[in-house]
Amino acid sequence: MYDHPTPAMSEQDGAHHAAQLLFRIENVPFTRWHTKARVVMGSATFFDAFDALALAFVLPVLVGLWHLTTVQVGVLIAAGYLGQVIGALLFGSLAERYGRVPIVAVAVGLMSAMSIVCALSGNFLMLFVMRFIQGIGVGGEVPIAAAYINELSQANGRGRFFILYELIFPLGLLAAAQVGSFVVPRFGWEYMFLVGGVPGLLILIFLARLPESPRWLISKGRFEKAEEIIRTIEASTSKRSLDPTNNRQEIASRVESLALGLRSQKRASWKELFSPVYRPRTMVVWVLWATSYFVANGINNWLPTLYKTVYNMPLQEALRVASLTNVLSVVAVLGCALLVDRVGRRRWAMGCFVLCGALLGVLAALGAKSALSVMILASSAYAVMGTTTVLLYLYTPEIYPTRMRAIGTGLATSWLRVASATAPAVAGIVLSGQGIAAVFLMFALANVIGLLAAMRMIETTNRALEDISP
Repeated sequence: MYDHPTPAMSEQDGAHHAAQLLFRIENVPFTRWHTKARVVMGSATFFDAFDALALAFVLPVLVGLWHLTTVQVGVLIAAGYLGQVIGALLFGSLAERYGRVPIVAVAVGLMSAMSIVCALSGNFLMLFVMRFIQGIGVGGEVPIAAAYINELSQANGRGRFFILYELIFPLGLLAAAQVGSFVVPRFGWEYMFLVGGVPGLLILIFLARLPESPRWLISKGRFEKAEEIIRTIEASTSKRSLDPTNNRQEIASRVESLALGLRSQKRASWKELFSPVYRPRTMVVWVLWATSYFVANGINNWLPTLYKTVYNMPLQEALRVASLTNVLSVVAVLGCALLVDRVGRRRWAMGCFVLCGALLGVLAALGAKSALSVMILASSAYAVMGTTTVLLYLYTPEIYPTRMRAIGTGLATSWLRVASATAPAVAGIVLSGQGIAAVFLMFALANVIGLLAAMRMIETTNRALEDISP
């Protein structure tokens, strides 16, 4: 076999060989091998989520300790997301060049180390800078991990396989909420950052042993290394999606179709994201990322502080009530994992924007006068929108080919960072000037924009990645 294309290997032969390898990936059902890879990469994503939300459960203490204004609270929340914009763009590009696994490891190392440094911050400015740098690592890990898990998956049941992996993200948010409500009042805000940082560094040991994405290796012409990994996947089970003795014609047709598509592929370039084929897809997912995260992270990051400052709850009770939001989110995402391959990506996203917008609209109309109404309606809206934010990590890598999957996903997720940085800051300004009801009305209106974008999605359910993207 070949590790790199050679002059003796024609473009047609290379495409045919690559197609055979891709077919073998698609022909093996999900096994314990896939589960192991999902668990290891999921552990990194877990602490990514934990680190992303840790600040929300520290802020109610810092507001009193450092005498922070509502604008400063919004700016601190925004700091991490601003760093995530840079991380998503930088690490996405590096992952296309150097591979998925090593770049994820670098991102995890950076975000975990900086979490520990955040615990040593002694003032507003230092914590702002440290959260910004940490955000670079946080922003780089998730989109590349999403591309990696998508590339390991076969078409049939990919939605369920991926979202069960992505369930680890709301579990990370839930853990941050539960740990924050227990640790911060008892031991101090610094320990929240330590809990997120130290285990993340230990995960690097397991990431170092994770195999590279065979689809990425194939795209780089490293067929021998790809085949070595594919053989390991095949050896983990005796089951196959197609019986070669009864489906030879279908197999030959499928391989030839893949080979034809591979021969027509161009060299990767970020400019291709705006080509006639991919421009509509790119514009749609950018709007989806921006609107869904404007709503989701705007709500989730502000709720602990709202319960403490607007509704005058004691610190421990405010943190405990805020943590219930993430419990609902985990349940909703689990439901999404079980149903998304039946419902379809497009219809699920449309339904979520309608329901979330309605819940927030009702809350705004009621004036958000009580903590109970916020607890029920805002938490439910966040849980609904949380399924869309997870769905986008499945959908976005599906609509781009391997040659630009990481950079396409990274660039799309940069809009979530922009929206997540903007939402808390804008919410702080609106809260100061217009009151709490206006904040929820603003989030409700953002759902209308998201719904219009969701109506333009293409359906990718149960289609092979190579069939979705030319």
